[in-house]
Amino acid sequence: MTRKAMIVWGGWPGHDPDLCAAMIQGWLTGEGFEVRLETQTSAFLDPELASYALVIPIYTMAKIEKAEAAALCEAVKGGVGLAGHHGGMCDAFREAVDYQFMCGGQWVAHPGNIIDYRVDITRPDDPIAAGLSSFEHRSEQYYMHVDPANEVLATTTFSGEHAPWTKGVVMPVVWKKRFGEGRVFYSSLGHRAYELDVPEIRTLMTRGMLWAAR
Repeated sequence: MTRKAMIVWGGWPGHDPDLCAAMIQGWLTGEGFEVRLETQTSAFLDPELASYALVIPIYTMAKIEKAEAAALCEAVKGGVGLAGHHGGMCDAFREAVDYQFMCGGQWVAHPGNIIDYRVDITRPDDPIAAGLSSFEHRSEQYYMHVDPANEVLATTTFSGEHAPWTKGVVMPVVWKKRFGEGRVFYSSLGHRAYELDVPEIRTLMTRGMLWAAR
């Protein structure tokens, strides 16, 4: 039976949500998924949502109705997978704390904006990160408030150059977690769509989505 995935994209255009949605749709189709694209958060109210294997929100800085967020959270608790990247997932609905509880983190800053930084693979024994080495990247270095229950697969260390009080802070970049019966995967990498084609980022995202999918 073909597994179904739903990508819901919109919100702030600066993160290329349309391009990211198209790229991820292509990856999932290549993995044998039937992919549905939506541009309104009302899609989370579809009673068929519980039958999906995976949901990918790409919806930076937008608002969501309480009933829509609740429906998504209930679907994931019931076993639907959730996966996403950068602000499209973990800066999506700033007022929806139940949604943030499910995601495992929330963006709060990127000191220095576009900078060079290092991503350290911390769990090379995990299948999502297997065979990957730490790598240098140029983008926004996300400073996040994170759930200590997350299973962290990659981190970054802040130099303090742009916010001196953050010097030496080790921040999760990629994690996975459980939420009820559902699996949740997140990567803070991918400020613009072209970054998703960086080999390490694409590998982490693809494997993470497959892990999360029911």
